[in-house]
Amino acid sequence: MHQLTYDDIKAATDRIAGHVRPVTLAPVDPGTIRTAHGGPLDGRSEEPCEVWLALEFMQHTGSFKARGAQNFIQAHREAGTLPNAGVTIASGGNAGLACAWAAQQQGVRATVFLPTVAPAVKVTKLRDLGADVRIVGAEYAEALEACEEFAATSGALASHAYDHPLIAAGAGTLLEEIHARIPGLDTVVVSVGGGGLFAGVATAARHHNIRTVAVEPENCRALNAAIEAGRPVDVPVDSIAIDALGARRATALALHAARQDDVRSVLVRDSEIVHARQALWDHRRVAVEHAAATALAALTAPDSHVPDRDLPTRPTAPSRSYRPGSGERVAVVLCGANTDPSDLVHPAES
Repeated sequence: MHQLTYDDIKAATDRIAGHVRPVTLAPVDPGTIRTAHGGPLDGRSEEPCEVWLALEFMQHTGSFKARGAQNFIQAHREAGTLPNAGVTIASGGNAGLACAWAAQQQGVRATVFLPTVAPAVKVTKLRDLGADVRIVGAEYAEALEACEEFAATSGALASHAYDHPLIAAGAGTLLEEIHARIPGLDTVVVSVGGGGLFAGVATAARHHNIRTVAVEPENCRALNAAIEAGRPVDVPVDSIAIDALGARRATALALHAARQDDVRSVLVRDSEIVHARQALWDHRRVAVEHAAATALAALTAPDSHVPDRDLPTRPTAPSRSYRPGSGERVAVVLCGANTDPSDLVHPAES
């Protein structure tokens, strides 16, 4: 498979400009996130870190996946390889919505295969976007098999939720926007499922000498396991964020990106993900997916030492948190908000 390059990111940036919403950035109050040495709360006079939230959940269809889907379809249109049968994808989640939206934007047909467990609200959204929705089987694997058979017999172009260079390159355009808006950015923190967002962001970040922190739930650690094994491997998945981060195997694209300099692997507990998601609601009235809160949880989880920037970049054991250094500039990607907010606690007004 073609390995992702910075040229791929730049081409995607030019290709989807004007077709996606520019990312909104919001600063975190100084002192909210502790630094590696304890921050201003321990009496030191060191400079607090500077943390920004990248509100990518405000993107079309409620997640970053609109970028990759738009890049995928436009690239095939430019190359003359977009068939009359349109595109097809198997996904009950954000990727299916993004594919249907991008297809509608480009005036092509989208056929989306879903398992029977797909939420009714997403089925309705897909149909509202003009997609031909086909519900097949009780599990994603069965829907995927039906999708592949449909592509083979109809001639429709098969897309993928994350395992494709065009999809990952589209996701990487997010980092290009963040870098342009935050001069001197040191670190970007991103949650990881199958690795499409991570691969794109890390590839762009490496070009700009920006560290990438890859955050996974401790029981959905496909990328971390691939780093340890030196190859993509299957892992069991069990997390509150499983709907978006429950890939059993990371992509080769993601592993290639993770092997480069300035990448950190962090595993967080479900309890920390829930806490981070609740904190976003309590302090900002922002309701995000557990997958989005996973990235923030790396900064708010209890202390766990992370090697300094000039030390070897692939730790032998995963970190449980990420502590920025004094004055470090950090962007945290809040990747999606297709969630049911009814489980967020509404504290009594003080």
